[in-house]
Amino acid sequence: MTASSRLSAKSTLSQKAISFTLSLPVQATLYTSLCALILWTVYFSTYPAVHNSLHSVRHQTLLVGCH
Repeated sequence: MTASSRLSAKSTLSQKAISFTLSLPVQATLYTSLCALILWTVYFSTYPAVHNSLHSVRHQTLLVGCH
């Protein structure tokens, strides 16, 4: 394999990786995961300021227990 063909293969692989990462399903999955992580962190925080301010919200949200 010559240097030129290796560079071409590397460029093609890089383009495929970028194309895959920027695809709509991957972006939707990453966005959904980020939102879920943020909600999980906020809902189940043990930090007193966050816990106390969201206490009533947790009790009013279906299927999310507080204690």
